Amino acid sequence: MKTALVTGGAGGIGEAICRRLAADGYFVYVNYAHSAEKAKHIAGEIGGEAVCFDVSEAEAVKEAFGNIGKLDLLVNNAGVSAIELFNSMSQDIADKILNINLKGAMNCARTVLPQMIKAKTGNIINIASMWGQCGASCEVDYSASKAGMIGFTKALAKEVAPSGIRVNCVSPGFIMTQMNKNFSSEDLELIKEDIPLGIFGKPKHVADAVAFLASDSSEYITGQVLAVNGGMVI
Repeated sequence: MKTALVTGGAGGIGEAICRRLAADGYFVYVNYAHSAEKAKHIAGEIGGEAVCFDVSEAEAVKEAFGNIGKLDLLVNNAGVSAIELFNSMSQDIADKILNINLKGAMNCARTVLPQMIKAKTGNIINIASMWGQCGASCEVDYSASKAGMIGFTKALAKEVAPSGIRVNCVSPGFIMTQMNKNFSSEDLELIKEDIPLGIFGKPKHVADAVAFLASDSSEYITGQVLAVNGGMVI
């Protein structure tokens, strides 16, 4: 059985990814930093295992991965956001966004790569954002972190391809999760008007894209950004 680890596995998108990968035959490690009860519930339902560590802490990542052992697939999904004018964003929040969204993904990839390189096989999928592709006003730090993740994906894909390892990126658009709970109904209607397909994304849509990139159907795809945004960014 193939094994996968999904960071931020207890969130809306993370949960959908965990459940889809389990349905596709993976043994899934559900990572969490705070939502212990939910992560353990998800892991219990899919026959996986919940693992607690903060992706922004390099040593904690190394310790956790050492206990887990061999991984076939790493999904870097953990992320945080904040809506605020760039000049008004506190340094603590700005650092948190960068440390979790970008450095967290790099910490996990750097830790898992030695075993993948030794095995001459492996798969890393990073969850970015459409704002990493085009930028968002009042989400400058978030956009920068996700743009960095896209650049990280492309560069790492080139570096590890000779070792048989694929690295790709899924770039979601507006997905209905708890992260968007603060939008009013009026705001949501305005956002929907900007989506060519006229519907909001669901966590399932992102999970479907991850499942494709995790499968043999994408064996000749690496260093790519698969946009799941209903046409908002083309």
